[in-house]
Amino acid sequence: MTLNQLTYFQTVARCQHFRLAASELNISQPSLSRSIANLEEELGLLLFERQGRTISLTKYGRIFLEHTDRILSEVSLAEKQMKRLSGSAGHVDIAYVFPLAERYIPHLVRRFLSSDKNREVSFTFHQKHTAEMAEGLKAEQYDVIFGSYVENEPDINFVPILDQEMIIITPVGHPLTEKKATVLRDLEHYPIIGYDRFSGLGRFTNRTYEAYSIHPDIICESPDENAIASLVAEDFGIALVADVDSLAHFPLARLHLTDISLRHTVYMGYLKNHYQIPAVRNFISFVRKEGAHA
Repeated sequence: MTLNQLTYFQTVARCQHFRLAASELNISQPSLSRSIANLEEELGLLLFERQGRTISLTKYGRIFLEHTDRILSEVSLAEKQMKRLSGSAGHVDIAYVFPLAERYIPHLVRRFLSSDKNREVSFTFHQKHTAEMAEGLKAEQYDVIFGSYVENEPDINFVPILDQEMIIITPVGHPLTEKKATVLRDLEHYPIIGYDRFSGLGRFTNRTYEAYSIHPDIICESPDENAIASLVAEDFGIALVADVDSLAHFPLARLHLTDISLRHTVYMGYLKNHYQIPAVRNFISFVRKEGAHA
């Protein structure tokens, strides 16, 4: 059974006449008749009853027509969707870590869509931890991801796009706010609210503590800056975090380190040597060129 046979059957059922259907389909009447006869033989059922020059559907032909209409409708929708994706429109599935959700990603995508050639592109947005995003990217759930660098992922191309300063946040009026200079080792003297150790920033901060022989008293781990800032604002501890926009929503002191310049890099990731529709290619190209200014 082929799509051509289904189309021929649907047209004959609508016209109820082989000659008219053949003319509409732009094929010969004998070819159309043979195609329908082969279809009936394959199904083992009579689809049409012949009454002189006119024909009518049998009971089984009517049942088969219902299925045929649904199948051909789905085929038509699929064809339109594929043409849309391959044309000036298209769809991009992106995933990103929470700190980028407030401003960076919405602003980046809006700037991309402001171009006439991109305005018909649609997006799906997902917020995940970096490790989850990397797995989702390899499973083709996402086209592009934004988060920390992941080691031992040879199939993913990581492009640095954003540089974040790491700062210490404390409750308002905390003793550290009275110091003239804040240093990384100050973290050893107070309870610490840390990142989830399995997140990109969790791995980054833990590597930093190890590299500088810092032994912080981490009393709990939280998934993102909002969760950490909420606890710090209520004086449960202090924290070493990326200086992100959402910190401005909390009553906190933001202290810059004076002994070292500690920065965390955010990367765009996408699969190497992997087919991409034009919308995805254009978005990746845009981020590579403009991502740092979003």
